Amino acid sequence: MDSTANKIDPARADRDDPLRAFRDRFELPQGVIYLDGNSLGALPKSVRQRVAKTISEEWGEQLIRSWNSADWVHLPQRVGERIARLIGAEERTVVATDSTSINLFKVLSAALDLNPDRRKIVSERENFPTDLYIAEGVAKQIGKGHRLVLADTPQDILGMLDEDVAVLMLTHVNYRNGYRHDMAALTKSAHEKGILVIWDLAHTAGAMPIDLTGAQADFAIGCGYKYLNGGPGAPAFLYVNPRHQGGFRQPLSGWFGHRAPFDFDADYRPSEGVEQYLCGTPPVLAMVAMDEAMALWDDVDMETVRAKSVAMCDLFIQEIDTYAEEFGLKLATPRDPHLRGSQVSYSCHNGYAIMQALIARGVIGDFRAPDIIRFGMAPLYLSFAEVSEAAAILKQILETRTWDQPEYHVRGAVT
Repeated sequence: MDSTANKIDPARADRDDPLRAFRDRFELPQGVIYLDGNSLGALPKSVRQRVAKTISEEWGEQLIRSWNSADWVHLPQRVGERIARLIGAEERTVVATDSTSINLFKVLSAALDLNPDRRKIVSERENFPTDLYIAEGVAKQIGKGHRLVLADTPQDILGMLDEDVAVLMLTHVNYRNGYRHDMAALTKSAHEKGILVIWDLAHTAGAMPIDLTGAQADFAIGCGYKYLNGGPGAPAFLYVNPRHQGGFRQPLSGWFGHRAPFDFDADYRPSEGVEQYLCGTPPVLAMVAMDEAMALWDDVDMETVRAKSVAMCDLFIQEIDTYAEEFGLKLATPRDPHLRGSQVSYSCHNGYAIMQALIARGVIGDFRAPDIIRFGMAPLYLSFAEVSEAAAILKQILETRTWDQPEYHVRGAVT
């Protein structure tokens, strides 16, 4: 499908946008076009008030009583249920807890335990590095010949699924180029060969509809600070299919995963539900911010979000197509909306400096080594006019070589 077939009029698209009212529910700096919601979501206005209330009233006045009176103790489950609606998960299958890396450690360890006679973990070389690092660490920790095997391209994955594969571990939408896997088809192919499947939804949750139940996924993980707008370092989440709950243990047997944590037993008795995947005491302030951010999604239709995402990406590609070849920009993201997430990425020389020049002009995207400039489309607070203007500013920077100033070549600690 050629995304340039139907030219999009930004003014008309904004006028007809069914999501336009959501923009007013976010705090957005003046003079900034924010195209990095796939890395850190914008601040929902209500989160500021909610966290302030938690600090001043629940912590400041109620003190420890708020574990019960404000129901702090059930924040992981409450936030998890809100996320479950967005990812097509059954009730009591999702909890918000820990970080994405820690949650992957838990579910990967559990999945390997469920397939004890198999030794291989299959993923792809382009997967997000922390997922690969965790898989390497788990394989070494088990120490029974387990190993991580990487596909060089998405098309290589099916051919690698043999009888020695225990787990297929993939990120649904690639963080660098935005390529989107067919979750249902890959899960089905893996299951036909007795392979369990773990999906990382970091670049999916909050950007498009997902149907974990329909795909019969075994496990899923994801973070709360990208499209879900939970704040920097927000709690992550994990999903466990009901058929895998209660029959085994995840390795981090902390007290909040105990069947009755306040019995203070000396022996660990794991919860039989998804609560087993909790570990230590939840970070209340971060959880409260996440809970309030997720409340905003109660009013959102994910099909509408996806439709706007597709249109914004198409518009951006259309605009850049007019000058991409001249300036050496190569589209890294699939043109076909069915094969991409909610981002547009380009490979180019001097990508880091170009992105720094863009940021200096108020267009915030990000850079991914070695040569990717990346632009995330967050439909709840981004307008079509902003997308078009960002493409125009990029063209100006390339034409004038503004990016070739010394300060734009200095690498920050976070790129």
